[in-house]
Amino acid sequence: MGLTWIPMISVPSAQAVIEPELEKTVLDIIRQHPEVLIESVQAYQKQQQEQQQQFIQSFVSQLKTNPQSIIANSPTTGSLTQKNILLEFSDFQCPYCQKAYETVKEFIENHDEVTLVYKHFPLSSIHPQAMAAAKASWAAGQQGKFWPYYDALFTQQENLGEELYLDLAKNLNLNINQFERDRHSKKAELAIAEDMKLAEKIGIQGTPLFVLNGQFFAGAVPLSTLETALSSMNN
Repeated sequence: MGLTWIPMISVPSAQAVIEPELEKTVLDIIRQHPEVLIESVQAYQKQQQEQQQQFIQSFVSQLKTNPQSIIANSPTTGSLTQKNILLEFSDFQCPYCQKAYETVKEFIENHDEVTLVYKHFPLSSIHPQAMAAAKASWAAGQQGKFWPYYDALFTQQENLGEELYLDLAKNLNLNINQFERDRHSKKAELAIAEDMKLAEKIGIQGTPLFVLNGQFFAGAVPLSTLETALSSMNN
C-alpha cells in the first residue's frame, strides 16, 4: 500500500489559522485513507511501549546496582544496607494505600534486612487532600519526622485536612513556622513532582504500587506475597 504525502507548512506563530483549503485537503485524505492514520497511531503506541519497557529495565538495573540513584532524597526506614529495597509509590488519601500500610508495617517490622523507601504519587484528580497531605509529610521530613507523620496520616486518614496537618506537627514537636514554610514551598512541589515523574515513566496509573528487589506489585498486596518475593530473591 502506498502512503499519501501530506504537505507540511511552517506557520509564523502558534496562533496561526490553518487555511480552509489546506484543512479540507487534509480531512479528505484522512477520510479516503483512514488506514494511514490508524497505522501511525499504532506505530506511535508501539514506540511508546518500547521506550517504557527500556526505562523499566534501566530502572530495575539501577535499583539493584546503584539504589541511591533511585532513592535520591526520598525518606527511608529499615535496613541501612539497601540490599533489599521495598519501594512504595503511595497516596495518603487512597483507601487501598491505607489497607496496604498495615501490611507494609508488619513486613518491615519482621524483616530488618529490608529498606523501605517512600515515593509520593498523590492522585489529586480523585483525592482532594492527597497533595496537601503529601506536602505536609514532606515538610515533617525536613525536621526528621517523616515516618511518624506517615504513620499518623494513614491511621487518621478519615480526618485529612488542615486541622490534622497542624495538630500532627504540634504533637511531633515540630517547629511550626518552619513546617508551614516548608509545606507551602516550591521545594515541596518539586520533590513530589520528581516522584510523580518517575512513577509516570514506569507507567504507574494507580496506587499503591510496590517494587521489591525489581518485582512489581500493584494494589493492597498480601503479606504472603511480599514474604515470598523476599525469600525467592535471597535464595
